Amino acid sequence: MQLSSKPAALVLRTARLAGPIFRDEAAEQSGLSVSTVNRQVGALLKAGLLRERADLAPAGAIGRPRLPFELDVAGFLTLGIHIGYKVTSITTHDLYHRVVGAIQIETPAADTPDQVLVAIGESARRFLTRWTGRRVLWAGVALGGRVAPGGLVDHPRLGWTAAPVGPVIAETVGLPVSVASHVEAMASAELVVNPEQKKSSFLYFYAREMVGTAFCVHGTIHTPAAGPPVIGHFPTGPTTLLDPEKTGQLEAAASDTGVVDAAHALGMTVSDIEGVHDLARTGDATARALLEERAEVLGRTVALIADIFNPDHIVLGGQAFTDFPATLPTVATALKATSVVANRDVRVSHSGSTVQQQAAGAVSLDAIYADPLEAVAVTA
Repeated sequence: MQLSSKPAALVLRTARLAGPIFRDEAAEQSGLSVSTVNRQVGALLKAGLLRERADLAPAGAIGRPRLPFELDVAGFLTLGIHIGYKVTSITTHDLYHRVVGAIQIETPAADTPDQVLVAIGESARRFLTRWTGRRVLWAGVALGGRVAPGGLVDHPRLGWTAAPVGPVIAETVGLPVSVASHVEAMASAELVVNPEQKKSSFLYFYAREMVGTAFCVHGTIHTPAAGPPVIGHFPTGPTTLLDPEKTGQLEAAASDTGVVDAAHALGMTVSDIEGVHDLARTGDATARALLEERAEVLGRTVALIADIFNPDHIVLGGQAFTDFPATLPTVATALKATSVVANRDVRVSHSGSTVQQQAAGAVSLDAIYADPLEAVAVTA
């Protein structure tokens, strides 16, 4: 996934970021000639992806070049599906990448991956019936594991090998489908929100039920041929409260499930990570210390990975960072103490607690943002 340099994509992106905008201004911002912008605007208007704003034309202006244009969000939607280990989110998105509607379901339990995927696809198809007056252009699926050509997915946590995610979802919902590793999709969502990051590099670090990283340089998310980096086995370093089984591994210790297991070993009666958060918020010192230790472990890990890639920025994503922000100073302190770079630029993801939804949306919109006229033609 990357920021496309095709003329139609550049014009669409300019409209998304700066519209309503006049054609000469769009030419200046996109780097295209005015004649090229005119041609692309005409084609995108015909496809229904843009609309002109006659109400904003300057007084006395004559001719279409003085009519500003913007995205037309009235007619089109995309479908996003994020398949998590425990929870699957299903969303619709407009051309601005905004969430229009969302539901969550438990990730279905079934004997085969195909049965799980059919159940998810049927839920998504029913969900789409809420928008009968709008055309759904594309579907995007984000999930953990390695995505191979054809939308086949190896997902060790779910026990899937070559699961036909793309083909089954496409057949069930009746749409063309893009499939991507969810951490790479989350990094892509950061580019959608802030395309200025095309001028730099950033490391995206995700932590919740699993941990993962993605690296972006010059507007392109690096996708290794062997699949996304696997870091769940990384050593945690010393822990006191986390990892009661003494695995020494990052995901077993610092995932949501790992924190809840540690809480149980410490005598807390909680059913999920939010229960640990609630105890910490109400003054339970042990719960707070447990979350602080998680933050310290994550901060050390981020620092070590950042020292390998040496990015211009680090983006922290996932509910391990956003659902209990009181521990972010601990993350920052551990990162600074571990890294060889004194003052790294560290940011929390723009997506916040909706990161899974935004990731699925980025995948669903990727084909349209990359080549909008071709994408519309595919679904005509």
